[in-house]
Amino acid sequence: MYNKVKRKFPYLEINIWDSRWLNEFMIHQPARFYILVEVEKDAMEPVFYFLHDTKSEVYLDPTSSILYQYARDAAAIIITNLVTEAPTQKIKDVTTATLEKILVDVYCNEKIFYAHQGHEMTVIFNEAFKKYRIEKSKLVRYAARRGKKTELQRFINEILRNGNY
Repeated sequence: MYNKVKRKFPYLEINIWDSRWLNEFMIHQPARFYILVEVEKDAMEPVFYFLHDTKSEVYLDPTSSILYQYARDAAAIIITNLVTEAPTQKIKDVTTATLEKILVDVYCNEKIFYAHQGHEMTVIFNEAFKKYRIEKSKLVRYAARRGKKTELQRFINEILRNGNY
């Protein structure tokens, strides 16, 4: 999918990742998964229409109720805005999210990641920090870009204070 979008929009900055990547950190496994295609704000609609021509389950920056009511496919595609200076990485010529970006996105975007909120989010963060080396400076910097720096730092400190990870 990344290559298909990149061929059609060669100068567009594209980031793609799959919400199933969170499964290894979770206790409760969600029934629905999303492939997130993040692009520059001005390109969201053209990319949406391009992908919608080939896939039926494509949503343009949907609300949680839209996803809950209508996303029936196990891997619905969500087109959303790529925040500038988001921590991404290239794997086999595909630009994708770093774990720091994924964690911040889960924390900041309740409408898409409604199944990952509450205690499940605490579990996700605990397991991620246990299993991988998380660059906290990258995590906090991206949270600042999303307008959630102080809140995320408070959340992480609370987890630390409670003896987790």
